Amino acid sequence: MSDTPGPVPDAPRPAEEPTATVPTDAAAAAGTSANPRRRLVTFLVVLAAVTLVLDQATKAWALATLDEGVRHPVLGDLLGIQLLFNPGAALGLATGTTWLLTLVAVVVVVVIVRVSRRLGSRGWALALGLLLGGALGNLTDRLIRDPGFARGHVIDFIAYADWFVGNVADIAIVVAAGLLMILSLRGVRLDGTREGADDPAEDAEAEAEADGAADGARRDG
Repeated sequence: MSDTPGPVPDAPRPAEEPTATVPTDAAAAAGTSANPRRRLVTFLVVLAAVTLVLDQATKAWALATLDEGVRHPVLGDLLGIQLLFNPGAALGLATGTTWLLTLVAVVVVVVIVRVSRRLGSRGWALALGLLLGGALGNLTDRLIRDPGFARGHVIDFIAYADWFVGNVADIAIVVAAGLLMILSLRGVRLDGTREGADDPAEDAEAEAEADGAADGARRDG
């Protein structure tokens, strides 16, 4: 007999710890949904900034060019240029409560900034961008113009017939209000979904339950 030792059996390998599965589909879906929302928020901010700059630039032009109260016709009696200092709201309403209008404008700005986190609709981004820019335009006047902080008079110079005199910020606010009305009538929500449409989260949950039931049936079979 040979004294050569036989092959030594391999030592048992330690059991591998189960690795945690990363929900790649869910992570990818979250990243995909975050990117469009980020673009919409960026669009909203840029639009608001452009509206604010345009509003303040035209007001600076009106201050440097026009004499207060003197009307310059543009389209006859329908449209003109006339510099006015408005202590109230549009149409001369709420005169003498400038501080309250300032507070309302601040609240509008804060609300828009907060709800923009759930933004998922291009229409809502357009409307809220115009509304934010218009609110900031008139709010700037109330904060920095005479007679004092939070009581400043808004500079108006676009005269519409004999109805009222407004500015670029007012135009942005009116257009935004019209867009918001249209979106509401069409049932478009802030996140881009529509009223009466199936909830995507509920659809995903139902689909997962259906897949689980199908797997169970295959195992039973």
